[in-house]
Amino acid sequence: MSEPKRVAAVDCGTNSIRLLVADLDPETGKETELDRRMLIVRLGQGVDATGRFADEALERTFAACDEYAAVIREHGASELRFVATSATRDASNREEFFAGVRARLGVQPEVITGDEEANLSFRGATRALADSGSGHPTPYLVVDIGGGSTEFVLGSDNVLAARSVDVGCVRMTERHLRSDPPTLEQITAAKRDIDAGIDLAAETVDLAEAKTLVGLAGSVTTLAAVALGLREYDRSRVHLSRIPIDVIRQTCADLLAMTRDQRAAIAVIHPGRVDVIAAGGLILAQIMDRLGLPEIIVSEHDILDGIAYSVLD
Repeated sequence: MSEPKRVAAVDCGTNSIRLLVADLDPETGKETELDRRMLIVRLGQGVDATGRFADEALERTFAACDEYAAVIREHGASELRFVATSATRDASNREEFFAGVRARLGVQPEVITGDEEANLSFRGATRALADSGSGHPTPYLVVDIGGGSTEFVLGSDNVLAARSVDVGCVRMTERHLRSDPPTLEQITAAKRDIDAGIDLAAETVDLAEAKTLVGLAGSVTTLAAVALGLREYDRSRVHLSRIPIDVIRQTCADLLAMTRDQRAAIAVIHPGRVDVIAAGGLILAQIMDRLGLPEIIVSEHDILDGIAYSVLD
């Protein structure tokens, strides 16, 4: 029997930076989670408008890297992979970001393509579904709603098609949902952008082939926690929960009608997601309306787990 390999994975997105430290069995791929955490750093603050990282966003991100470096040292992980996604692809001053991460974690951030992002998300999510033995029909459509982009990945045992589009909760909030609460005109404009993104994804991914919709990442898991009526966030309740489409529609409508203070009063919404969760809900509702599937299955395993598994390759 082979010895497990202790690895660390960092996923740095537009809104959050997340860490996973886990023992992985090289033969079976079985994951034993040792530490999983998230910090909202809003690295993509203003990138859509300015094309560069804000100084304060870099400061927040580097502080998170300092914290994660200590955790990785404490657990003695033998390998680390650091993946950066949508916001980093767009920023003109990304070399400053790279240098700061290298100084703190000793690795070069990998700026992956949308297709690579999609493949890692699919791998992380579908392994959890397979391990659950729940027998959900395939092909799966895995949807990863991030801050700057959304990934659509269709597949069964392997990825059949994937597309990343520049529709995310931070991007849609900054571009459209500026009022508190947003106006009908703003919501309508955001829907047009989201629908255009879905159209773009459909050019590559045959959405009609999907039999099971799987949702990933903070917007989706937070929406699930709100929809389930949880008083505090509980990963075990959220993971593999099944949320009907009409519940998603109503949750989205409720969040869009709320003021920022009203959303902030909902305990399961992380303070860093209060500003952008309504846009995340709108993106998910529009996707579900397009697909016509009755429900979404929510996974707490996502690109972060896929990054960790990739270290075994």
